[in-house]
Amino acid sequence: MLDQPKKDQTSNSPMSAPGFAEPGVPVIRGVNWAGFLALYWKEVRRFFKVQLQTVWAPSITTLLFLIIFTVAMGRGGRTVLGVPFADFIAPGLICMGMLQNAFANSSFAMLVGKIQGTIVDYLTPPLSVGELLAALVTSSMTRAALVGFAVWLAMFFWPGVNVSVAHWWAVLWFGIMGSAMLALLGVLTSIWAEKFDHAAAVSNFVVAPLALLSGTFYSIDRLSPAFQTVSHANPFFYAISGFRYGFLGEADSPVGLGAIILLAINVGLALICYVLLKAGWKIKS
Repeated sequence: MLDQPKKDQTSNSPMSAPGFAEPGVPVIRGVNWAGFLALYWKEVRRFFKVQLQTVWAPSITTLLFLIIFTVAMGRGGRTVLGVPFADFIAPGLICMGMLQNAFANSSFAMLVGKIQGTIVDYLTPPLSVGELLAALVTSSMTRAALVGFAVWLAMFFWPGVNVSVAHWWAVLWFGIMGSAMLALLGVLTSIWAEKFDHAAAVSNFVVAPLALLSGTFYSIDRLSPAFQTVSHANPFFYAISGFRYGFLGEADSPVGLGAIILLAINVGLALICYVLLKAGWKIKS
């Protein structure tokens, strides 16, 4: 009797069916743009649902800074860097609002997932670590851009303040680099933090002091040499000084040096966040 041909034992295996891949073989090759955009829009819609709190309230708070400081110190024709005091502090206030809100957004995203037990929503989708990090950072930068635009629009119509742009490249570069820096710092905070108090501590004792002591309300040329050195060690200073240069065409620090420093800081923060997310530090049990 002739032997019958043996049936392939693997033909009925679920892993051999169309749409399945062998273990360890990626199905999505290259960048998962669909997954990246899904997470990005999810994060944008999350803060936009409460836009009164996340966009408009910070804009009003920043505008109040302008009103208070111009009323208290802007009279008598006072000038800084050759421009009226109101024109000097306006770009710095816009940038400061962008930085603080970029941090607030990214430091909240994964932290609330860890506390509420929904962190699996970030870990189980078919996203690489780079795609996950990019979605979190760009969504935070989107919030920063919306806050910055809202503040700029209010100042544009505010009497006695000139916020016309002199160098668009500087506004875009330092706005993007500054927002990315704080977004990455926020992701790093959300990885480390175990409760909201931890994130609030970083915001109150790191972000707020660095933002307020960054030369937003003054030129460091008027400080003592010791305090000038401290200001040059503050990365917020380079973001705000370069951003102000985009509006005024004047800066109290080398613009090119500041652009390089911010890029280097962002690369370093991105690498740290990537390594920690890859290892699952304080995220994966």
